[in-house]
Amino acid sequence: MSQSLDTSDELRSWLSLYFTPRIGPKTFQQVVAVESPVNIVQSSAKSLSALGFNDRQIHYIKHKACRDVDECFEWQYAGSQRSILTLNDAGYPALLKQTDSAPPVIFVEGKRDCLLKPQLAVVGSRSANIDGLNLARDFAGQLSKHSLVITSGMALGIDGYAHDGVLLAGGETVAVLGCGLKNVYPARHQELAQRIATQGALVSEFHPSMKPKAENFPRRNRVISGLSLGVLVVEAAEKSGSLITARYALEQGREVFAIPGSIHNHNARGCNLLIKQGACLVQQVSDIIDEIESLIRWSDFCSSEATNEAFEQIDCKEELPFPQLLANVGSKAIPVDILASRTNIPVQDVMMQLLELELLGHVVAVSGGYIRKGRGEL
Repeated sequence: MSQSLDTSDELRSWLSLYFTPRIGPKTFQQVVAVESPVNIVQSSAKSLSALGFNDRQIHYIKHKACRDVDECFEWQYAGSQRSILTLNDAGYPALLKQTDSAPPVIFVEGKRDCLLKPQLAVVGSRSANIDGLNLARDFAGQLSKHSLVITSGMALGIDGYAHDGVLLAGGETVAVLGCGLKNVYPARHQELAQRIATQGALVSEFHPSMKPKAENFPRRNRVISGLSLGVLVVEAAEKSGSLITARYALEQGREVFAIPGSIHNHNARGCNLLIKQGACLVQQVSDIIDEIESLIRWSDFCSSEATNEAFEQIDCKEELPFPQLLANVGSKAIPVDILASRTNIPVQDVMMQLLELELLGHVVAVSGGYIRKGRGEL
């Protein structure tokens, strides 16, 4: 391996632990909460066993991890705009970091600053009809002109057309892949991937050499929604990967938007179902921008100078009441005592604030607690 490669102990240790078999994002975070990755990978086999690692995992850390990590560094230094970001990096996307099961490591090719800007996901069917494809291209292009970065999965159909619409409009777009960044999938989107890397960014949580696998794509979907303020579903069947993305969005407290379609169109049934279950019905771009305006007021982006500049076209004159409390109320019912614990606000004050928010129409009391109005569960 070239001596010029970044071989810092910290990053090498993060990657070694990250690639260890059967250590998912949650387990990774639990382990590093007990001990630092550097200390873990440098521990003896006996110490690793005491920490709960099995023989296969210990063998990987001691004998195989080095090769996989070196390949990551070689990938990084083979291109001019390639980054490896960990949860500890300032450049790691803030919204994604707040989600459950946030990837401990992401690989980025292109303009990584795109990941720090407000994003909206646009997803839909791989086999959409021409009207759906044109809608995706048109909506994505128009939304990008409102200083939103448009995020999708670079799949055939709606995803690809959404990315293309942004690129044609001169905006920025992020593609989240279900494989390593050395193996663009689908193959016919090689040229599209190059355009995205120039005008936006390609993102993956997988080793750069990882080939496409079916089980990777649901994981990819949670990153798409996790990066975004909301998800727009343009066209989707009832059993669609896009609905998985929408479900993740709700679980992460994001807004879900859907464009309705004919009851006779099989690929519109998923969107119609989402609307029936509480998603925001979208007929024009302003339907999304109006809702995003509300989301921006209470999201963490509000305190960011960069975001205020990015949303200069969205007039945020009115402050929502009790933003700290409201920011912790999402799509899933949350009890009063949990809200009090998260916000460090006395229970009695939380109840008073919730009552006022309910009277103003911002939250709804449901079985098990409160949800934000318009964010029904799927």
